[in-house]
Amino acid sequence: MPTQIACQLYTLREFTKTPKDIASTFSKVKKMGYDAVQLSALGPVETKELARMLDGEGLTCAATHASYDQMRDRPDECIEYHHAIKCKHTAIGGLPKDFRNAAGYPRFAREASAVAKVLKDKGQLSWSYHNHSFELERFDGKTALEILMTEGDPAYFNMEIDVYWVTHGGGDPSAWVRKCKGRIPLVHFKDMVIRNGEKGTEQLFGEVGEGNLNWPEILKACKEAGVQWYIIEQDTCQRDPFESVAISLRNLKSWGLS
Repeated sequence: MPTQIACQLYTLREFTKTPKDIASTFSKVKKMGYDAVQLSALGPVETKELARMLDGEGLTCAATHASYDQMRDRPDECIEYHHAIKCKHTAIGGLPKDFRNAAGYPRFAREASAVAKVLKDKGQLSWSYHNHSFELERFDGKTALEILMTEGDPAYFNMEIDVYWVTHGGGDPSAWVRKCKGRIPLVHFKDMVIRNGEKGTEQLFGEVGEGNLNWPEILKACKEAGVQWYIIEQDTCQRDPFESVAISLRNLKSWGLS
């Protein structure tokens, strides 16, 4: 499928706490030019109502961030939810803390591969792992991210590389996207802004195209790796979050993307 752009609703989490808020946020992102969203950090809402909201705005659910416990322990429930909202991709937003050690990374990769296999075999869902920067820690010369990639079953264990967090950990986001070729249906786009403030030099989250990441090379790598969804996210914003996601979308579209 062609690459498409989506808005990660975690960025707008303060505006998705109630069904009314969710409906309003869907309307706003659609009007600013998004045709797809990644669902994350939503408040309580009935699945059928959520599906109606998406359909009503003409929004595609590109992917979700879902609970790993639910995926592992209640896969049928997870599959039913994704089918109801017509979503083919899910990911975990972060690694459970118990696995963040030398023995835990390979153990998680194997366990999660089995979980992802069930989701794919029973529900035709694609499963991905979203990174932060702590996975750039090295164990016997290998980063945790390398261990996850190596120990995870390539048929089921996919990656949702976050280009900001790879950079934050001292890695090259383009290189990491390329390493995941064929296993990276989703990518998180956010920029890194440097600011000299009262606390000294700070690394801040920025809108795509407003910071210092090498976007021409990142986009080239994404195309080579077969990325399907460019998902715009910003963990914290220096301005109104709706304005932030609008700026990121505008910049991506100015580069000829859609």
